Amino acid sequence: MSQRTRTLVLLLASGALLCSCAAIGGPDPAEDFLARPASPPEYDVLVALELENEGRRDEAIAAYQRAVAKDPDSAFLHRRLAEQLLQAQRIDEALVHARRAIELDPEDPSTRILLGSLYRQVRDVEAAERILTGSDGQPIDSGAAAQLYHLYLENLLPEKALETALWWVEHEPASVRARMALAHAYHRLKQPLQAEAALREALEQSPGNLSLYGALARSMRQRGDLAGEMALYREILEEDPGNPAALAALADAQLAAGDRQGAIATLEEVERRYPSDLRSVARLGYWLYQARRYDEAERRFERVLEQDPEQHQMNLLLGLARRGAGNTPGARDAFERIPPGDDYYADARTQIATIYERRGDYRSALAEVERALAADPSRSLELYALTLRAKGGDFDSAVGQLREMVAEKPGDDELLYNLGVIYGEADREDEAIEYMQQALAHNPDNASALNYIGYTWAERGFRLDEAERMIVRAIELRPDDGYIADSLGWVYYMRARPLVETGRGGEARPFLERALSELYRADELTGGDPVVSEHLGDTYLLLNDKARALEKFEEAVRLEPRTGEQPHLHDKLENLRRELH
Repeated sequence: MSQRTRTLVLLLASGALLCSCAAIGGPDPAEDFLARPASPPEYDVLVALELENEGRRDEAIAAYQRAVAKDPDSAFLHRRLAEQLLQAQRIDEALVHARRAIELDPEDPSTRILLGSLYRQVRDVEAAERILTGSDGQPIDSGAAAQLYHLYLENLLPEKALETALWWVEHEPASVRARMALAHAYHRLKQPLQAEAALREALEQSPGNLSLYGALARSMRQRGDLAGEMALYREILEEDPGNPAALAALADAQLAAGDRQGAIATLEEVERRYPSDLRSVARLGYWLYQARRYDEAERRFERVLEQDPEQHQMNLLLGLARRGAGNTPGARDAFERIPPGDDYYADARTQIATIYERRGDYRSALAEVERALAADPSRSLELYALTLRAKGGDFDSAVGQLREMVAEKPGDDELLYNLGVIYGEADREDEAIEYMQQALAHNPDNASALNYIGYTWAERGFRLDEAERMIVRAIELRPDDGYIADSLGWVYYMRARPLVETGRGGEARPFLERALSELYRADELTGGDPVVSEHLGDTYLLLNDKARALEKFEEAVRLEPRTGEQPHLHDKLENLRRELH
């Protein structure tokens, strides 16, 4: 029998024996049966290969160890054993056998790369460099270059990583992996344009490679090139018009660039192509809601809920969309669907509370806030409950509880601010201002207190210079707060009004233009608020643009006016309707 035939017979026999042993019940005698001291090392190698295939790594290692014991001068056997030990994360043992394999066969590239990877595991940079480079100091091949590249990055040596990546690209120019490594090295060295150039070259080698496009887009996003990023996604979409990842990423970039309408159009394209993608439908609904296209948003949220009625975040958003459209009963119905115990239950009860509060039904509003508090206790809800209690007629109790809280934390500017709010709601504005000033004494950067004082003075047409400074400071602290933007718009309105009333309309106009600018910003930031809409109507009325004023007063009414804050809204609306019609 020839050696080749004998080897094949052994392979078949070992496979059959392994299978039959695994099928027999009781103790597994395989290890004793497979260990044949009298057999040549080739037998142990075949056994090890079969065990590897079955995922029995520890037994495979034992088989290689038996083979090495029989033939200790085989570089092949030491390398195979080292590879298995590396996979088992037995690094120290693997190093012993990999070093012995190199002693026996110093020029074998696969063994050198293996040993280099083991040195990388133990972070021995110098040893890895000795084994992975030739006499010229350059990597022995592209596999060695890959190991060195990662070794340098892991040990915070990005300049060496770049040098290695450049060598790798030069010697393997068609390798996308090498060009990706080069781009990453440039990125680590904060050279994004060079990184993007490397990625573009990689795309020439692998057109349409989405991972390359993704890396290129991330680089553009990080350096703020949103226009370039969007152009890149459109480039992908030219090749693959329905690519869902590119469409979603394009929508993200459009939103980051402030192009809400463009993002909505992109998400509508996703919806058209992939109507069963409920995540994108929900996302589209959210941005339609933000754009105040409430009916369209409502349809999307309802679609999602048809497929997944238990997705209660959609019920919360559905309620908000219906409320924005003026459908308060429908909004409440959506909020009521969210059951106790759900993550959005407290939010739903709070929304219902605000519906009651706007109607002046403070008792019902307080009951809803107490439900929310029981589900998800928070200081903000506790303070809201005290405000509602005061509005509902229990002023002394609410103030007493807040004063007790202030006594426990005398420097707490938030508590002092809320005391001021309660006094203000009771039309005791001088005391409200006093508490706001106490809050500012403890925290000069309390934006809410600054805004409160500034707006109150503006309402009175009093100390307008100081009111403007306070509100501008509040905006610096909270630039995206629409209610503070509304206050600044109202300061400009109040500056303009006496000028118009005394026939100095030309002097008033710049103030009114600034008022409109701030009020429209407030309108955008709040997502629609009845007080902001009324302020816009007042400003247009002062500009003698009665048609637009009427439009804004009607909008304010649709948005559920706040009874206490807007006592004259309906009269202004009716008077203007009579005048225009």
